[in-house]
Amino acid sequence: MNQNRIFTTIDDYLEGLSNDNKKALQHLREVIKSAAPLAEETIAYMMPAFKYKGALVYFAAFEKHCSFFPGGVVEGFKEELTNFKTSKGTIQFTPQKPLPDDLVRRIVLMRVEENDFKETLRQEKKKRKK
Repeated sequence: MNQNRIFTTIDDYLEGLSNDNKKALQHLREVIKSAAPLAEETIAYMMPAFKYKGALVYFAAFEKHCSFFPGGVVEGFKEELTNFKTSKGTIQFTPQKPLPDDLVRRIVLMRVEENDFKETLRQEKKKRKK
């Protein structure tokens, strides 16, 4: 856990983690990057995050688990997530029981599609105002 540090990069965040959590989150990071290569790495809310036309996904390590925060799309994958603790926008996992890569890719791609759609709506709204 990195509760008392200020992070400026994902590498900085990962540096302070236990080896298991570091490996698990580095792998998650790589899967996210492969699914959304245009997304920008950042730190938001003191957690590693990816931005693509707005917030895309976040992840973090905690004392007894890691979390992946893809937002409201979690509900659409509920059946595939029965072996994981979930809430409205969060999926908990452990280094010993990581999220399947294919599932992470599909979740990230759904978030990319959502952000593309929202951006299209913003652009259309701007055009109507002119």
